[in-house]
Amino acid sequence: MIIAIDGPAGAGKSTVAKILAKRLGFLYIDTGAMYRALTLKVLENNIPVNDELQINELAKKVKIDLRNNPDGSLTVLLDGQDVSLEIRKARITQFVSDIAKIKDVRQVLVKMQRELGKRGDCVLDGRDIGTVVFPDAARKFFIDATSNVRVQRRFKELKDLNQNIAVLDVEKDLSNRDKIDSTREISPLCKAKDAIYIDTTELSIEQVVDKLLRFIKNG
Repeated sequence: MIIAIDGPAGAGKSTVAKILAKRLGFLYIDTGAMYRALTLKVLENNIPVNDELQINELAKKVKIDLRNNPDGSLTVLLDGQDVSLEIRKARITQFVSDIAKIKDVRQVLVKMQRELGKRGDCVLDGRDIGTVVFPDAARKFFIDATSNVRVQRRFKELKDLNQNIAVLDVEKDLSNRDKIDSTREISPLCKAKDAIYIDTTELSIEQVVDKLLRFIKNG
């Protein structure tokens, strides 16, 4: 079974997907982490984020893998190196949407994501899982929240990672990412027609997970 969870940045979909996968005993595939890993590789190679030709060539060569750990955490491997913490830094967040909007990059990573999905029952989260990557997923959800709540959630997440960043900077970043993700020509962020919309603004993580589990089990 494939469960697709889409939604904007800061809505809580990655946290929910990770817990949901653990509760179900499924694989967890964080597709956003894959774009972050590629972004890290681009920056390490000093490639301008608007140089689509070089980025496309790099995407074809890079090896990105995801490993689920017994404690529910996810290890992100970039060419065999653990970059799980590095890809969460502000410099990656700043440019990841610019990389993710490139057509050929998306085609390469979508292929990787589909290959990972063949490993077994899994929960995937991202921007286009239910619309592009796995349009025939058994269950599809679109998780959202008000912009203010998403900003606060992302700010807390970054603070928990010991990143020194101002709330206003987080707000600016999310606004920019929303614009890029929603207006890009290829695979824009949108709700699949058959996805269940979940507003998490007033819900705790556990409440959201329980709600999704009810939909999954009851059909």
